[in-house]
Amino acid sequence: MSLKKKLLDIYHTLAFRLTLWYASIFMLSACVAFLFFYLLITSVIRHQTDQDLLSGVRTFSSILSAQGAEALKQQAFLEAQAGGERKVFFRLLYITGQLFSSSNMSYWRDIGISKDAIKRVLADHQPIFDTINIPDRTHKVRILYASLGPGLILQLGRSMDSHARIIEAFRKIFVTTMAVLFILAAVVGWFMAKRAMAGVDTVIQTARRISDRSLDERVPVKKQVNEIDQLAITFNQMLDRIQKLVTEIKEMNDSIAHDLRSPITRIRGIAEVSLTTGSSLKEYENMAGNTIEECDRLLDMINTMLIISKTEAGLGQFDSKEMDIGQVVQDACELFLPMAENEELALVCDASDRLLINGDLRMLQRMISNLLDNAVKYTPQGGSIYVAAHPGSKQFIQISIKDTGIGISSEDMPHIFERFYRCDPSRSQAGTGLGLSFARAIARAHAGDITVTSEPGKGSTFTVVLPKNEPVPVD
Repeated sequence: MSLKKKLLDIYHTLAFRLTLWYASIFMLSACVAFLFFYLLITSVIRHQTDQDLLSGVRTFSSILSAQGAEALKQQAFLEAQAGGERKVFFRLLYITGQLFSSSNMSYWRDIGISKDAIKRVLADHQPIFDTINIPDRTHKVRILYASLGPGLILQLGRSMDSHARIIEAFRKIFVTTMAVLFILAAVVGWFMAKRAMAGVDTVIQTARRISDRSLDERVPVKKQVNEIDQLAITFNQMLDRIQKLVTEIKEMNDSIAHDLRSPITRIRGIAEVSLTTGSSLKEYENMAGNTIEECDRLLDMINTMLIISKTEAGLGQFDSKEMDIGQVVQDACELFLPMAENEELALVCDASDRLLINGDLRMLQRMISNLLDNAVKYTPQGGSIYVAAHPGSKQFIQISIKDTGIGISSEDMPHIFERFYRCDPSRSQAGTGLGLSFARAIARAHAGDITVTSEPGKGSTFTVVLPKNEPVPVD
């Protein structure tokens, strides 16, 4: 892989973006902090300069009032020479702005006298400060106008070159520090981002191994109760669900292959026998009838599978209308009564009247018929079946079908509502293993459900709950 390709891959990673965000926010915060300190330092320096100038004014004013103008002039010269002619200057002015005396102004010849400042001093009796730039010089000059006494104005100036050097040094330190901090922030940010994304990388690597090998791989969970662990737990749960679905699909395919093989084999056998031994029209008519019967079984199984799939996916189209589910249960019991009597079973029906619900009559009839058919099929001779339909609560109607049959083992109990699952592995009993799956799909499509309790050798009880049809209040 080329260096350019590697850099592009790094550029598009989330770790790089997190590092960039971290470094940018850190640098922005550092810039704000440095700007604050810069403004603070310049404010302190200016305040100190103003205090020095005011101190000079107080000194000159005291000399003027105590010793007179000549003494003031001499003291001013001494102050200017002591501070340096390029550091400090002064002008003693009349209130008209005319010059009375000054220090050596050869270095300060570009600085004039502000008549406006003199007027403001005379009007407000307060010192006036001003900061000016001198052409061809990098530093500024701070100037003070103040009244020393009757008829005399002082113009006192101080160079700010030393302050400018401090500010310049601060700027250089700022630039150097910011460069170092940016590199440090980038390194620390990259380290933190990679550490934070380590769990995501683990998920990615696990996903790649799963795509290359099998669904048995799982993401290790460190149990730190953070977002990465939550992602790992959710990912593992998703894998468990996918693995379960894949296993169910394989088992369902095996069941479909087994259940389809028998009727197709029978159809082929009937056809072969008829072709090889048939000599009359009656025999061929029997072959056609048997073939149609087997095809009807296949079509019924396929249609049932389609109904279950559409219902569980929420795509089933039901003709919903108000009905009395109690009457539906009674009709189903009357239909299965002859079958139960043939098997020497006692079938008892206890269904209340006016159990109104909204639903698809045909689908609910098939649901109850599937449950009754199972009860009759798996209850030995001399047993009994008790069917009840009553209001279970204010919101639901409860239908229960209790038999004294062979029961369901604890190993089979979690799987009985799965498609094509048969408690009898040999499939000695007739059926496709779709009846209970179809019944639960119909119940849930009507906002209800089916539960089961069973004890091997003593029987089972299937309970269906369906929501009542709420009557419309009359005003």
